[in-house]
Amino acid sequence: MISTNQIQWLFLLSIPVATISWTVIHEEIFREPREFCSRCSKESKSLLKRKLFFIFTCDYCFSHYVTLVAILVTKYKLLMTDFSGYIIAFFSVVWIANLYISLYTLLRSFIKKIQLLNEKEDPK
Repeated sequence: MISTNQIQWLFLLSIPVATISWTVIHEEIFREPREFCSRCSKESKSLLKRKLFFIFTCDYCFSHYVTLVAILVTKYKLLMTDFSGYIIAFFSVVWIANLYISLYTLLRSFIKKIQLLNEKEDPK
């Protein structure tokens, strides 16, 4: 039986995973390494190199690796106490983190749209 504590951990652990993934993939502070990785993911001759560098350009892909680290550090398991609890927790945290990222993206675009409408109505 799933406990309330496990559900709380699921939603709380997904927050830093989403935050780290968003920051690395979208924010200005990581622009140069991200551009380098993007270039390498398109121009490398090796398939392995292209896929490796692509991880750092896709928030969905990158969130899997952040989740892996988060679950290993916290030893979080979901539903089961054996190794399968880690697997269930892994995919659940990734799913919730990407839900958070999607909601954040929608919120940012909604705010930007409102700002543009306000500027259009009230030009300075």
